[in-house]
Parts: sequence; structure tokens; C-alpha cells
Amino acid sequence: MNASDPHALGRRRAEDLLALLDGDDAAADRFLGELTDARDLVFAGAGLTAIARAEGRALPTAQRAQASSRQVRLGQLRDAHRGDVDGLRTWVRSAAEEILYIRSLRAAAERALG
Repeated sequence: MNASDPHALGRRRAEDLLALLDGDDAAADRFLGELTDARDLVFAGAGLTAIARAEGRALPTAQRAQASSRQVRLGQLRDAHRGDVDGLRTWVRSAAEEILYIRSLRAAAERALG
């Protein structure tokens, strides 16, 4: 990965945050606290958005529509906090939690289908 590529770095940060949230909320909070630049938060959030949209496409139709609506609300949250680093952290964390939720829905759907 090219260290100067903000998209790749944002995607890596998104994946790192997901790994932390899946097991250690305090570590996830520390990780987010280290992101002090709005640009870094926006690229991490963009990485999370890409992951959420890709994984949301694997959901059953009704759940996919609901996930899409939640993505719109997350976009509104992001827009409401442009330039506000603390607000953007809230958005990034919410976006990561959405992915964990999508994953739980997908796992439940797979169990139901056998």
C-alpha cells in the first residue's frame, strides 16, 4: 500500500476499527481518539461506507432496503458534522457499528436458510 494514498489508508483504518470494535470497545475508542484530522476521519468513514454497501448487497431484499436507509441516515450524520472532528468520530463509529449489524443480520439469514 502506498502510504500517501488516502483511500487505501482510510480503508485500512476502517478494517482496523472493525477488528477492534468486534472485541474491544475501549481500544476502538482509543483508536478513534488518535484520529485528530477531519480528513483522516472522512477517509476512514468512506472505507466503512464502501464495506457496508458491499456487505449490505448480500442481505435479503427487505433487510437490504433497510440497510440502504440506514446508510442515508449515516450520510446525514456525516454532513451535519462536517469540520467537527468529534462529530465525525461519532459518524465513523456509527458506520462501523452498522457493518457489525449487517454482518449479524447476514449470519442470522444464513442460519435461517440452513
